[in-house]
Amino acid sequence: MRTAVGYRSRLDPRPAVVERREPVVWSDGSEAGPLDPDELDLYDRLGFLRFPALLDPVELAEVRAEVRRLAADPELGATELVVREPTSDAVRSVFDVHRISPVIARLVADERLAGRARQLLGSDVYVHQSRVNLKPGLRGREFYWHSDFETWHVEDGMPSMRALSVSIALTDNTTANGSLMVMPGSHRTFVGCVGATPEDHYKESLRVQEYGTPDDASLERLAAAHGIEVVTGAPGSALVFDGNLMHGSSSNITPLARVNVFVVFNSVDNALVEPFGGTRPRPSFIAHRRVEAVRR
Repeated sequence: MRTAVGYRSRLDPRPAVVERREPVVWSDGSEAGPLDPDELDLYDRLGFLRFPALLDPVELAEVRAEVRRLAADPELGATELVVREPTSDAVRSVFDVHRISPVIARLVADERLAGRARQLLGSDVYVHQSRVNLKPGLRGREFYWHSDFETWHVEDGMPSMRALSVSIALTDNTTANGSLMVMPGSHRTFVGCVGATPEDHYKESLRVQEYGTPDDASLERLAAAHGIEVVTGAPGSALVFDGNLMHGSSSNITPLARVNVFVVFNSVDNALVEPFGGTRPRPSFIAHRRVEAVRR
């Protein structure tokens, strides 16, 4: 197994841009799975796949109702699992949802999610992180450009780019309400960031991220090389994307909320070690350090 070591970020006075050192699709193609060869090739090339109708209307209604329940739960709202918008009391995110919700736990274990993750990562998988992002209408702030792997590597100690995210739309994701933007193909380039990470950075970064965001020149080069695509979709649609894909989203100033479930799958062979940025590991509700393979 090839393992990346030493993607440097937040340790040097200038940003470093290096090419990816390991596969995008880890499977050798011999394993059966939900994805066909053309889809595997497309994921390898672009760093993401789109699925227009992952959930049927009944499943969608159940998950929506569960998310409304979680967001309105006052006891849950008093914990660190609930993150609020930086300029209002509106709920921005709810974390660890696969552990606190049987409904979402069943969704996470579904072969439409976990099976695709196993096939792409070439191994059994576990949940590194789960959350719901509720970008409320008129108040939902942006998620600035970033590579998830940069944070997972620096703040969590994820050794290798052998992880991916699945995002499931529970509402319309449009060009107007702060949908995800991606740079297709940017997953093959790692951008090191500048600025030492403060301790307990997660307490602020989950609301507004200031460390682990690329410099302007690097973003300009990536955008010029790869372009920017807005990921729109109807409720029930899904996006599977590589952990190193450069992505972000703008603020939502429309009255229409944008609500998505996010699940991060990591390979069981890519367990977390000590963070590469020298800080304490983030709490387990953000980055699980115990490897528990998702049951088939």
